[in-house]
Amino acid sequence: MMRGASADAYAAAAAVLPGTGDLGRVGQDLFGTADLIRSEPGLRRVATDVSIPGEAKAELLRGVLAGKVSPEALAVVTAAVSHRWTAGRDLGDALEQLGVVATVRSAGGDAGRLEDEVFAVGRLVQSNPGLRDALSDPARSRGDKADLVTGLLGDKVLPATVALVQQSLSGSHRTVSVALAAYQKVAAEVRGQGVATVRVARPLAAPDRERLAGVLARTYGRDVHLNVIVDPDVIGGIRVEIGDDVIDGTVSSRLDDAARRLAG
Repeated sequence: MMRGASADAYAAAAAVLPGTGDLGRVGQDLFGTADLIRSEPGLRRVATDVSIPGEAKAELLRGVLAGKVSPEALAVVTAAVSHRWTAGRDLGDALEQLGVVATVRSAGGDAGRLEDEVFAVGRLVQSNPGLRDALSDPARSRGDKADLVTGLLGDKVLPATVALVQQSLSGSHRTVSVALAAYQKVAAEVRGQGVATVRVARPLAAPDRERLAGVLARTYGRDVHLNVIVDPDVIGGIRVEIGDDVIDGTVSSRLDDAARRLAG
């Protein structure tokens, strides 16, 4: 989470981010610029140097990026570098997050489907050691990994989903799974929602999902997107994780509590 001056700079750049147009292109351009800022320490130092006037930094980035990124993306970048950043690395992180926002917006009415697909890909990576190792192998180029993602997902998912999964390979997060989880949270925030991870012993029927979503929405004061995981360790009942809150109504939890009381 951005703090202090970086939070203000992020808000200024976010205010310039368009809500319509070729948002997929804008997202890709912001991802590419974030990668550039991270890979070029000299450029990053100048772009975040508090002793250099904001307009001078903006002019520098215009010279570097003009003709290489869309005008909309360039406007976001120049707005970002015109402000002060608490830490140099925050600039790259902010541009990546704004790229995620643009990519989510590019999905339009399919943004909910995008959230589900990003979550499903994250679960796939977590549960498939071979795929997880292939995507984290330092001996494989990022381009090779991106080709693997494209071949795996193909036209089965939204183009925006492919874009986010490919960006998760950038190394900006500890693992691909962590990156995808972060992107899904951004997607939910774009839609004004929270995200809850729900663990159950068997799939939830549609009416049960709706009831649970309604209860959580009333409790937290906004809509909540449910990530439902069928987990045999649950045994029965339901476990909900939302933010730092855990609501555990599973049989296994109640048995553990009983065992602790007996042991005590």
